[in-house]
Formats: sequence, structure tokens, C-alpha cells
Amino acid sequence: MDKKIVLGVIALVVFSISLLLMVPEPDKQSPDTLPWHITHPSPDTSHVFGITLGVSPLQDLETKFFEQTEISLFKTSEGKVTVEAFFNELNLNGLKAKFVMTIAVPTAELDGMFNRGLRMNSTPSGKRITLTPDDLVRVRNSPVLALAYLPSLRIEEAVFTKRFGTPDQRIRETKSGVEHWLYPQHGLDITLGGEEKPILQYVSPRDFDLLRAPLLKNGEVLKGDVLKGKTQE
Repeated sequence: MDKKIVLGVIALVVFSISLLLMVPEPDKQSPDTLPWHITHPSPDTSHVFGITLGVSPLQDLETKFFEQTEISLFKTSEGKVTVEAFFNELNLNGLKAKFVMTIAVPTAELDGMFNRGLRMNSTPSGKRITLTPDDLVRVRNSPVLALAYLPSLRIEEAVFTKRFGTPDQRIRETKSGVEHWLYPQHGLDITLGGEEKPILQYVSPRDFDLLRAPLLKNGEVLKGDVLKGKTQE
């Protein structure tokens, strides 16, 4: 075969593969995956990023995004045990972000998972446990209770007021000075820390006190409706 023809075929194959790699996966590039797209199947539930919090299992989110999460069990120095799952980075509609999900594993099962753990590593706040394959399957079939969305870029406060309106309540953490904008009707807490990137935390409206109660205990409620935007970088 002529050398020019061979080179032409190789170039065409490389070009075709490049085009395929550039085509975004449809489930990652839709209005349903925008952080401000929240709907309510019922008054006490929230549907965000394609799942219903407190109802949809973790595997539904993994299937939607064609990605597998990293899952770990954590035990704090106070003895509290939780299971969390992570997407270290997803690109949704051109917005890169990290996801942290809290999984609703029944309390009665947590001690068993802890005792069966394959490895234990120390963290600043306690212990991190690597789960067995069987326990990982159990976690992936359990509902996502809460979801934290951590964008890689700072977002202007004006964007949040445009998308969600004025928050129902604002609370400033006494120790850190971090400010929280609370939208209980959406089960949403937006954390704003000056030059820090925002964090959006989602739960079902029925579970909103899981977010608000610790803030009221360790912070002060802010008065007034003057909200100033910040420059996005």
C-alpha cells in the first residue's frame, strides 16, 4: 500500500478519536446537572444533579456520571461514624467541581463495617477506614443523604442571589468568620468565606436541621438584607 495512503488513514483515525474524546457526555452537559437546578418531587424532598436526596442510591449517581466514587468510613475522635463517597473532580456544563456525599447507612450496620474494615488510617479528625468489597456494594445501594458541591472557581455572590433569591437566613460562624446563606425551602446551605471558594451543601428540606442546628450553636444570626457581590476569578 502506498505510504501516503497509510499515513492518511492513520491521520484520519487519530482525528476521529480526538473528535470522540472532545464530545461531552450528554448526562454531564445538561440543565439537570447545574448546581442551581433544584426541584422538589414533594415538599419535603429535593432533586439535584439527577438524584433525589434521601431516596436515590449512590449507584444512580455513579451511573449518571459514568464515574465511580471513592468510598470511606470515618470515625471521629468523639466516636461518630459516617460513610462518605467522593468524586474528586467532575466537569459538568464546563464547571469543574468536587463532590462529597454522605450516605444513609443504618446506624446498626456502621459498627460492623468498621470492624470488618480492611485498613485504618489516621486523619486530623479521627480514623479513615477502607471498606470490604461486600460493604462497598451495600453502600452503593444506600441512599445519598447529603451532597456537598465544591466548585474549582470562586463564584460571585450575585450569581447566588440571582439563582436562589435572598437567603431565608444568614449565619456567621463565630470562630472562623465563614458566612452561611440558608435556603431551607431548597435544603440548601451556601458557605461563603471571603476569598475562599464557595461550598454548596444540599439535603432534603425535611433534613435541613442537620445543617442549621450546628450553625446556630456555633454562630451568630446576621441581620439585614444588604448582600454584596464579590469578583469572580
